[in-house]
Amino acid sequence: MSDMQAEADLTFVRREIAPQLPAPQPTRGVIPWLRRNLFSSVGDTILTVLAVLFLLWVIPPLVNWAIIHAQWTGDTRDVCVANDLGACWAFVHANFGQFIFGRYPDAERWRVYVFFLLGIAGIVPMAMPRVPHKGLNLLYLMVVYPIVSAFLLIGGVLGLPTVETVLWGGLMLNIVVAYVGMEVSLPLGILLALGRRSRMPGVRAVSVIFIEVSRGVPLITVLFMASVMLPLFLPPGVGIDVLARALIGVAVFSAAYMAEVIRGGLQAVPKGQYEAADAMGLGYWQKMRLIILPQAIKIVIPGIVNTFIGLFKDTSLVYIIGVFELLGTVRNSFADPAWSTPGTPATGLFFTAIVFWIFCFGMSQYSQYTERRLNTGRKR
Repeated sequence: MSDMQAEADLTFVRREIAPQLPAPQPTRGVIPWLRRNLFSSVGDTILTVLAVLFLLWVIPPLVNWAIIHAQWTGDTRDVCVANDLGACWAFVHANFGQFIFGRYPDAERWRVYVFFLLGIAGIVPMAMPRVPHKGLNLLYLMVVYPIVSAFLLIGGVLGLPTVETVLWGGLMLNIVVAYVGMEVSLPLGILLALGRRSRMPGVRAVSVIFIEVSRGVPLITVLFMASVMLPLFLPPGVGIDVLARALIGVAVFSAAYMAEVIRGGLQAVPKGQYEAADAMGLGYWQKMRLIILPQAIKIVIPGIVNTFIGLFKDTSLVYIIGVFELLGTVRNSFADPAWSTPGTPATGLFFTAIVFWIFCFGMSQYSQYTERRLNTGRKR
């Protein structure tokens, strides 16, 4: 009885009405989103106001130049000289084929279209999570597609006329260089990252030297060395196409950065995962392929895509060794007397920037989608 009395004494019973609380704020809609993301504090409000003022300062003149006062049609520079207040999109329209294909023969440009379609046919299913047979799709993208594309673009087989690589150019060349660089740098970077963490001194030393030397010099230097120094190491009478030299230089340079990205992912995998794989009796390559690398690559997806974006932008540097990709083709077109106007360079460079931004932004958005889909166990 005493225990029940003590328990009753500890019971609290409110004897007055609780004060009325304000209604909860809505969490959905435009106003709550603005309040939560742009005006949540005094500092955020100041930054938001400054950002809006900056946009009001930049966007209206840009819209006036690029759209409202732009010259969209015309066959010669006269149409742009008469209207010097806006962009000369007639110049881009007149040279659009050259910007995309370079000097690739007009009669053979259908081969470039097939090259683009074959790439899309492999990349789109690979990017869709629910499409089956990813292994076959990867085999197609890594082996079949490059070989078929090489025969298709170069020609010389099955009755296709030969098109020398010196005639390649424009956006097509950016895509070729970027794709080859990505395809080679990722597996080579994985091997270099594993080699740098290897317990064998010789393998580790070779990997470290390769990575540090490649990262320690600018890409321009690597391209010059690939273009000038590489032929000196070949037997007499043996030559390498200038585009192939550019591909080797870009792939080697990107592989060094990719190796460090992958190594960061390997270090982020908990030690227990390595020990668990060893306890299961897995060999080294089985452990890496089945246990460690899937986790490491998932962790460093942002870093991998960031390296790919940098690689795609760096393809414009091959212009300095005589490989005329999009930027080089656009810059060469400035010397065309039929379109030489004060507004032509700005229009051409703005067009180039838009093209690069579309590709890089697309890769960035897909990277974020993949990261959200795979990082279910690491959400904060």
